[in-house]
Amino acid sequence: MRWIRRLSAEVDETAEVLGGKAHGLVVLHRLGLPVPEAFVVTTEACRAFLHDGRLPDGLDEELATAVAGFDVVSVRSGAPVSMPGMMNTILNLELTSADDARSAVETVFSSWNTPRARTYRELNDIPHDLGTAAVVQRMVFGDRDEHSGTGVAFSRDPNTGAKVPFGDVLFGRRGDAVVSGSTSTFPLRELADREPAVWAGLLDALSRVEAHYRDACYVEFTYEAGELWLLQVRPGRFGGTAAVRVATDLAEEGVLDRREALLRVSPHHLRHVRTPRIAPGEAVVARGLGACPGVATGRVATTADTAVRMAVDGPVVLVRPETSPHDMRGLAAATGILTARGGPASHAAVVARAMGKPAVVGVSGLALDEGTLITIDGTSGEVVLGSPRVVTSTADTHLQRLLGWADDVAGDRSPRADADRLSAAHAVLGR
Repeated sequence: MRWIRRLSAEVDETAEVLGGKAHGLVVLHRLGLPVPEAFVVTTEACRAFLHDGRLPDGLDEELATAVAGFDVVSVRSGAPVSMPGMMNTILNLELTSADDARSAVETVFSSWNTPRARTYRELNDIPHDLGTAAVVQRMVFGDRDEHSGTGVAFSRDPNTGAKVPFGDVLFGRRGDAVVSGSTSTFPLRELADREPAVWAGLLDALSRVEAHYRDACYVEFTYEAGELWLLQVRPGRFGGTAAVRVATDLAEEGVLDRREALLRVSPHHLRHVRTPRIAPGEAVVARGLGACPGVATGRVATTADTAVRMAVDGPVVLVRPETSPHDMRGLAAATGILTARGGPASHAAVVARAMGKPAVVGVSGLALDEGTLITIDGTSGEVVLGSPRVVTSTADTHLQRLLGWADDVAGDRSPRADADRLSAAHAVLGR
């Protein structure tokens, strides 16, 4: 069996074999977009490793051939299903021999069964036997010079669904500083002024990728000495209000038909559409960046273990300088998330959106004692002491339009709950 695939436009295998990250790199190749040279060690090799406790026969020889010509690489996990930050990544690995790559791949494969990864899979109903691929890719350096940097970009706003590029960027820094949340980032639009050629290339890439997926999309990028490179891509996977708006807008743009748009939205999404907000006039003690809409009230817990313990007695808000995969149990136990650093594409923000939990990031200079009752607004980024008044927004025009299409499909315009209207259309459409 051949365990390695060199990534190019000609590769024709599924994400179940290549992993989601490598499958996305193949898409970028096919779209003619700039991707650093890479190969992938497949999920089949990982499953064999997990079963036997060693790399499968023949992989050593394949690795020795595959790494020829590489000098400095990254080795990243890439499961068939997205598991943001749950497994190990190795950056700036200098390949003095093929053994350096046998060791790094083993490290990535072994991280499939770390406690944080298992917890994430259990929370998201991901099977434990899928395994992960390992992507070995030539490093490009966002800290090379004054015309280098790194960032993440959504083709549309993940909080609202609006058709505007959205994300974070850092100048003269590596990509791990963006996604970890360890550094306060700049809004993506600042790239337009600093590096107009890179900005133009990024907009072109977002347009092409969105056309391919027929959906909002997410990319990770680095630019080195003014040259743009794309490192990862996937559909945006928005929820709540954003999911509704993207589906209806794509239908209005002619990208989807109305039936496809209805199937893009689940009844679960609708539970987060009529978004609660902290009422105007409440005493705001701090303000950061809204990272996931909604309002959460709970007692402050400053560590993951404390959050798990305190959550037994009532809601908690996990308050951290930034979150990491090691905080997974606390993130799962918390009703909301607040970080002092990071931006809308940081680990805390990405995990919060995946879990549908209100989150505020980038709240600097706020000192809170453990156990203090606070409320956070994941739309406005406001933080309030105690339990303030909360108001719920009315349904917006995008939801009303989508539900009107649902009623047309179902042939029923009787007064019903939003989720029932959508479910009736899904039943007709065969979901």
